[in-house]
Amino acid sequence: MTDLVLIDYGSGNLHSAERALNEAGKACPGGASVRVTDDPDAVRRADRIVLPGVGHFADCARGLFAREGLVEALSEAVMQRGVPFLGICVGLQLLATRGLEDGVTAGLDWIAGDVDRIEPGPGLKIPHMGWNGLEILRPHPVLSDLGDDPHVYFTHSYSFRARDEADVLAQTDYGAPLTAAIGRDNMVATQFHPEKSQRVGLKLLANFLQWSPQ
Repeated sequence: MTDLVLIDYGSGNLHSAERALNEAGKACPGGASVRVTDDPDAVRRADRIVLPGVGHFADCARGLFAREGLVEALSEAVMQRGVPFLGICVGLQLLATRGLEDGVTAGLDWIAGDVDRIEPGPGLKIPHMGWNGLEILRPHPVLSDLGDDPHVYFTHSYSFRARDEADVLAQTDYGAPLTAAIGRDNMVATQFHPEKSQRVGLKLLANFLQWSPQ
């Protein structure tokens, strides 16, 4: 059974994410054991890691870096050991070099880029909230078999701007293209909420649970 750690650092829709991961695990051979924790030792031993996040970049970054030993354990597992990693919403944004919400705040800098305020098209509101189409730019196992016209659930006011376009796996349109998913090596992350995206979201989570990065 896959040992999946869902990181609890005081900022994330943990209940919904845990429930969706457990449901997605039913479709996976051997299933998945989902643990909600901030224990660095559990993170180091995990087979898979999910980093959720809701709210302001700066608040989430402070919460993550304030957990003693947690960032170091994440870096050891993900960057050194190659554990499959999924970031969700602000969990995606925290991979950036820096966030520009309420000043400049350092991120994990695992995928180079900035998180800056959305500039929507005329008549569109901030935050970008609700269902929107997903345009997959680059094939990826975690984004496979989502259907011909997948729609997913967003709620955010800031968007990831990657320095390398090759790191952007999918986008959505909100008067202009917005980054919807990024990925590199054993890391993948979504700006949208799979746990709120019904069938498409459950399929994506099941894909992640079965993904074997090369």
